[in-house]
Amino acid sequence: MATQMELGGVVVDVVKKDIKNIHLSVYPPTGRVRISAPRAMTSATIRGFVISKLGWIRQQQKKLEGQSRESQREYIDRESHYVWGKRYLLEVVEISAGPHVQLHHSKLRLQIRPGATPDVRAAVMAAWYRGLLRIALSPLISKWEQKLGVQATGCFVQSMKTRWGSCNSSKRTIRINTELAKKPRECLEYIVVHELVHFLQPNHGAKFIALMDQHLPHWRETRDLLNRLPAKNEWWLY
Repeated sequence: MATQMELGGVVVDVVKKDIKNIHLSVYPPTGRVRISAPRAMTSATIRGFVISKLGWIRQQQKKLEGQSRESQREYIDRESHYVWGKRYLLEVVEISAGPHVQLHHSKLRLQIRPGATPDVRAAVMAAWYRGLLRIALSPLISKWEQKLGVQATGCFVQSMKTRWGSCNSSKRTIRINTELAKKPRECLEYIVVHELVHFLQPNHGAKFIALMDQHLPHWRETRDLLNRLPAKNEWWLY
């Protein structure tokens, strides 16, 4: 069950779980703040942690004020869509044949059966983006497994409402958000490295930052780019 505390004008949702470390998250678009804390952690300890992070929290909330949101897609002709950070105009071709998506010069061609609803069109596009991402992920994961000396037992591509990626360090699995196929390729690499580094260091402490600095020196710039790009839903800032 969640409780709330207010410190310095910042309202924080606090949820206690069976975890070892405390986690702080700031959610777009409103800058909602949430703490996940170990069950045994006292309210005083949590309050002290939040106070120490107030400056960072306000900084993230300020960033979110200017973050643009993607408009609702209708999947019609000349609508803007993105593939690896590049803008394409959608071209819808209605034909009595199986659905198909193809990049063609400056256009993203969606072949669909006549009368297909926006939901059907969206599902076809989502499946295409998932396939695109899976193809790009395979060599990236192999590259960074070797560099970091880790091995993932599984990589899952799926739609995620609040994260660009996640990992289960005990099972050695990672999950990647389908939306990353719309962002520049360096954003995907950053998320892959971010999640694989968690196999070595589960939290975002000094050791995690040192590993990121060592293996991906420009990760902060890429993170900031990803957080500035238009978002579809409510992404966590990384």
